[in-house]
Amino acid sequence: MFDNPGAGRLAHAPADHPPVKPAKVGVLIANLGTPDATDYWSMRRYLNEFLSDKRVIEWPSAIWQPILQLIVLTKRPFSSGEAYRGIWNNEADESPLLTTTKAQAAKLAQRFNQKHGDQVVVEFCMRYGNPSTPSVIQKLKDQGCERILFFPLYPQYAAATTATANDQAFRTLMTMRWQPAFRTAPAYYDHPLYIEALAQSIERHLAERASPPDAVVASYHGIPQSYFKKGDPYHCTCQKTSRLLKERLGWSDDQLITTFQSRFGPEEWLQPYTVEHVARLAEAGKKNIAVIAPGFSSDCVETLEEINEEIKESFDEAGGETFTYIPCLNDDEAHIDMMLAVAERELGGWL
Repeated sequence: MFDNPGAGRLAHAPADHPPVKPAKVGVLIANLGTPDATDYWSMRRYLNEFLSDKRVIEWPSAIWQPILQLIVLTKRPFSSGEAYRGIWNNEADESPLLTTTKAQAAKLAQRFNQKHGDQVVVEFCMRYGNPSTPSVIQKLKDQGCERILFFPLYPQYAAATTATANDQAFRTLMTMRWQPAFRTAPAYYDHPLYIEALAQSIERHLAERASPPDAVVASYHGIPQSYFKKGDPYHCTCQKTSRLLKERLGWSDDQLITTFQSRFGPEEWLQPYTVEHVARLAEAGKKNIAVIAPGFSSDCVETLEEINEEIKESFDEAGGETFTYIPCLNDDEAHIDMMLAVAERELGGWL
């Protein structure tokens, strides 16, 4: 096709034809999002975008928007900003989620480069905040990516996570005159390399302890029960992840306990609630526990602040003695191995 691939000149094109970049394949990993800063207005912009998403809050806009704009967004930016300040990466002046997602993309790009040269371009984006999904899809297009794999970093599928990330990507395509070919990667809650990476992280933690914990709590982000009743498969995929992890570790149901965190609003959410269940464990004599968050691909405010502070406090106040948080997989090499395997599977025929 190219007379001189390095120069990007089409063999059949006239001499004055604009340069054309050789076609590449893009891999775009997507995470939830992050505020740009911890001040009131930065937090308000971020929370407004997040909580206005009808995949996240399914109430009718006529009911929800007045509550959001007049009540929630006058108070919550202050408390959320305080939570983010407690975990903020001050050196880079960014959230830990952004720092980690950058590292994941860089390592994944290195792996692709080692196997496929410069044929694959790896970037990352956020569903809410920056870098935005539309801006990065356009960036990949500008780099000559005629095919793009969109890879939401949500292990378990939920409409409020995977689906809304895909929605935003497709909305971007709707604005483009010349669309790239586009694929989306499915949730990977039962992928053998994902389960193995989780198991290895738990085993490393146990090896560092003087004695084993009385229980390990697998705390997943929750969703309202009403979403589950409408057909959202999230609860089932969380349970399957826990079951496969127990099988890999050779553990019983009492050793790995599944719970749900981050409840918001008046609705009933998936249960048991982590913050309440860890207190019950302490009251029942399980004084030494560890908590892992298999539903998060990167540490963020829900893990570093909610688990390490609010949930830990609930356990301590109920008589707990030793509480340990096992970090997310983040940019662990086993996690990058899994990302590469999923991406290469979904890129079949493109590489």
